[in-house]
Amino acid sequence: MTAQTAAERDARELHTEGHKIAPGEIAIGVVIGRTSEFFDFFVYAIASVLVFPKLIFPFVDPLTGTLYSFGIFALAFLARPVGTAVFTAIERAYGVGTKLTIALFLLGGSTAAIAFLPGYETLGVGAVLFLALFRMGQGLALGGTWDGLASLLAINAPAGKRGWYAMLPQLGAPLGLIVASLLFVFLIISLPAEDFLGWGWRYPFFVAFAINVVALFARLRIVVTPEYTVLFERRSLEPARLTETLQREWRTIALGAFAPLASFAMFHMVTVFPLSWVFLFTEESPVRFLVIEAMAAVLGLLAIVASGYLADRYGRRPVLGATAVAIAVFSGFAPQLLDAGEIGEAVFMFTGFALLGLSFGQSSGALSSSFSPRHRYTGSALTSDLAWLFGAGFAPLAALLLSSSFGVIAAGAYLLSGAVFTVIALALNRELASAIE
Repeated sequence: MTAQTAAERDARELHTEGHKIAPGEIAIGVVIGRTSEFFDFFVYAIASVLVFPKLIFPFVDPLTGTLYSFGIFALAFLARPVGTAVFTAIERAYGVGTKLTIALFLLGGSTAAIAFLPGYETLGVGAVLFLALFRMGQGLALGGTWDGLASLLAINAPAGKRGWYAMLPQLGAPLGLIVASLLFVFLIISLPAEDFLGWGWRYPFFVAFAINVVALFARLRIVVTPEYTVLFERRSLEPARLTETLQREWRTIALGAFAPLASFAMFHMVTVFPLSWVFLFTEESPVRFLVIEAMAAVLGLLAIVASGYLADRYGRRPVLGATAVAIAVFSGFAPQLLDAGEIGEAVFMFTGFALLGLSFGQSSGALSSSFSPRHRYTGSALTSDLAWLFGAGFAPLAALLLSSSFGVIAAGAYLLSGAVFTVIALALNRELASAIE
């Protein structure tokens, strides 16, 4: 018997009357948890463009400062697999409730610490080092937020609804983006520029901490249920050792990490990178673009829902393959739209989010069913870490560096590479790929 946190005991009391958790309730817990994580993600991403180049890197030009900011942005993705290793050991020793509590408070604490960070003019290079430290703290924490709820949701999904339930966790991404974008819009409109850069930008980071606390209880409410406990004891949701998982399941992990690269690369090409390009190289107001981004994210949300219907009718593999090809075509011409004025920007964003939703909606755990039951929990977590690292971690940095050096069309090269890797991964091993149909 592992030790229980006070929060875990409180969550368990909700089930003392034998209430059985339905798939719909699991879905709510999953969506709340993912929305919390993505809100943290987008708050930092937006600040990486609008705030940190001036606050942390005022000693270089705006482009270089943004590139430095994106370099620190990538640290979380490098730290995430390390977090998975550390928190897997914690979960094996103390239980999933303790792991989630520590991880989410580390995530919220790291995020709130950024809100108190003085600028370069006060701390000098210390401001850069602290920002990097807190960003790595976010990455370590994200590695520990894996709770297996997506796997539990898939296990409890009704027959013929795997695609529909697979898309539900992905709804957190557009929801987190919409809230983060509109919150920054409100602050920029309401405050003078000096006040926004001085203290206004800090409020979204405090909000992120509060949302993490709500998400913690929403997820604990599920993971302490008798159903989850039974699955854990049957090793369907038991954290296996990382070394053992890598040794036994390396092939599935590799294919699973590369299968969703098209959608993960696309993820940053329509969220973080275009904001940096518009802010640095056009006369457009960041407020206007953030509003467009929020509106396009609504379309992306609808596209994610549509992906569930399409996957159940035609199969997840065909949906992933078809959208990867569409993203490859998109990469060949769409980035130029960012230089085509207001209409071009809108076309880029709405088309990009439509493709992103269809692809991203089915990218979660694309090959998770190919893992043996003993290694599914840990293997799925590690696969997700690597997919985000390879597909998204360096996407804003690479896209901005390429586009600033060779023109905005060059940013499509990174996106094209992700689409190619997805097609190769899906075609490389038909036996494994068929598991996602």
